[in-house]
Amino acid sequence: MAKKLYVGGLSYNTTDAVLKDLFAQAGTVESATIIIDKMTNRSKGFGFVEMSSDEEAQKAIEMFNGKEIDGRAVTVNEARPMESRTPRQGGFNRNDRGFGGGGRRERW
Repeated sequence: MAKKLYVGGLSYNTTDAVLKDLFAQAGTVESATIIIDKMTNRSKGFGFVEMSSDEEAQKAIEMFNGKEIDGRAVTVNEARPMESRTPRQGGFNRNDRGFGGGGRRERW
């Protein structure tokens, strides 16, 4: 059973390949993904590594948590399931033709 790890505090220059090669020292890496910001197309400074077993995942945590990768001390721990979020409020509203989360404005 594969175990997904969260890797935070990464340098913006760290790539998927670098992450995969590094974590391969702890065992078989199923996948390594750096999360990219959609607006800027830049790394968000964190990613996920999926190890092939719980034992290899634990070894990776022990090897890399608090250690330096590309000049930055990183956090490595077991990834938690993504929590559901409430829908975002605000933005463009066709009713008031403005920006922000305000309600409908009265017309003069």
